[in-house]
Amino acid sequence: MNETALTHCILAAVCLEPEKVCGACPIFIAASQEEQQKTSLLLARILGGIVHDLENGVFIIVKH
Repeated sequence: MNETALTHCILAAVCLEPEKVCGACPIFIAASQEEQQKTSLLLARILGGIVHDLENGVFIIVKH
């Protein structure tokens, strides 16, 4: 049986300001930096990805 895996893609974005992101990936809006960090880490664990801070108020979870 062949398995298909998602690799080399953005799985989700977590931001403080929704107008900074758009696109096809799920976008999570956080109320504070603490919530943003916690949500990003939890999503990365659940999705098997890695968190990257874009240093503009946006974190992305990427599958390499």
